Amino acid sequence: MIRHTVVFKLKHAAGSPGELDFLQTARKLADIPTVRKFECLRQISKKNSYAFGLSMEFASPQDYQIYNDYPDHVHFVQTRWIPEVLDFLEIDYEPII
Repeated sequence: MIRHTVVFKLKHAAGSPGELDFLQTARKLADIPTVRKFECLRQISKKNSYAFGLSMEFASPQDYQIYNDYPDHVHFVQTRWIPEVLDFLEIDYEPII
């Protein structure tokens, strides 16, 4: 199992139509066939400057690679993520035991 997470902040103002549209579009990543347990989250810690998080799981490294190469994901990254995300941190986990 792989848990793919990313925390990020957007170029859009908080509560703006652009922010809402980005998050609604990001939620469509859950429709990619190998994605499990997708969550779109608001980051609430005062210990960092990120505003949102995405979390999802994959049954195997192969399923994660399918997601990375999937046309909908590639399109989202190129047309939304790159132009609209100001900063991010991606962390991918696998169970130790």
